[in-house]
Amino acid sequence: MPVLNRIADRADEIAEWRHDFHQHPELLYEVHRTAGKVAEMLKSFGCDEVMTGVGRTGVVGVIHGKKKGGKVLGLRADMDALPLEEITGLPYASKTPGKMHACGHDGHTSMLLGAARHLCETRNFAGTTVVIFQPAEEGGAGAKAMIDDGLLDRWNIQEVYGLHNYPGMEVGTFAVKPGPLMAAADRIRIDIEGVGGHAARPHKAIDTVLVGCAIVSALQHIVSRNVDPIESAVISIPVFQAGHADNVIPQTAHLRGTARTFSPQVRDQLEKRIAEVVEHTAKAHGAKATVTYKRDYPVVVNTPKEAEFAGKIAGEIVSESHVKQAVPVMGAEDFAFMLEKRPGAFIFMGNGNSANLHHPAYDFNDKAIPFGTSYWVRLVENAMPA
Repeated sequence: MPVLNRIADRADEIAEWRHDFHQHPELLYEVHRTAGKVAEMLKSFGCDEVMTGVGRTGVVGVIHGKKKGGKVLGLRADMDALPLEEITGLPYASKTPGKMHACGHDGHTSMLLGAARHLCETRNFAGTTVVIFQPAEEGGAGAKAMIDDGLLDRWNIQEVYGLHNYPGMEVGTFAVKPGPLMAAADRIRIDIEGVGGHAARPHKAIDTVLVGCAIVSALQHIVSRNVDPIESAVISIPVFQAGHADNVIPQTAHLRGTARTFSPQVRDQLEKRIAEVVEHTAKAHGAKATVTYKRDYPVVVNTPKEAEFAGKIAGEIVSESHVKQAVPVMGAEDFAFMLEKRPGAFIFMGNGNSANLHHPAYDFNDKAIPFGTSYWVRLVENAMPA
């Protein structure tokens, strides 16, 4: 069963929806325009129930099949964008300075809307489909907010499925695997206090820039020399804030970063060692430093039965030879919170030779729309056959 003809015929229209979302990116929970448009469209499709404000700004649509059934499936798409300045130069590029859809959530939302419309029209399944449009995937834990607001229990969702585009994978391919797929992501904040002074008299100061550099360098030794080489771990410090003038040694410096792991033991190890390394490195330079370590997204773990099922459905869309065994990645996804509560699977879909995710030249590939939309429809129809 390849791409559905009706969906292929509507691919251009779905792409137009995406272009509209792309031009109007919104961050975290402030997805008011996007959520409003999603809710309006779901109502126009004939969803049996449309609920807004779930998890602050999430939207839920409920579609009953033509036959009654006990199973309830949840299908999730994310709506939020990123704080980046777009450089694509596309006709539908972001109209909002400093914000862009650099992760393809505009495509995810549009494909699930396309599937929702098809399912409302055909209802060729026995059971209930709950389409979930989530805010704040990019660091705001919107999935958890929706769960805490009763998402899974209110609609008695029994299984959950998610999808993400993947640059570098050919359009018309999928990748999935059982077990751990994406890493846990924790947040690190380091505040350093030294002694400010004149840049020409460093011996009379304690240079927080120098201390910060030493800390960033020392943290990299944790992964290379403390973590078992068989395990996976990443520590990155992308934010270093210090000073305002070229002739002033700053009194304080602030670092922010992330730690990524797959096992609970390594997660514990990193949290402990980061605090130790930061404290002692600062002390060795005569400064003080404190660490705030916040456990954020858990590991994305696909349950075996559902991962196999997702791969089977993808194979029916693109052929089995175009469904690969996914390789675990150190990126994180808050869909992990849903998979902690319900069985389900998260699958990757090829985006072709595009710029990487979170890059200012990235764009979701419209050619992938028929594959992703058909995947959602076939998944529902096969999981709950009429």
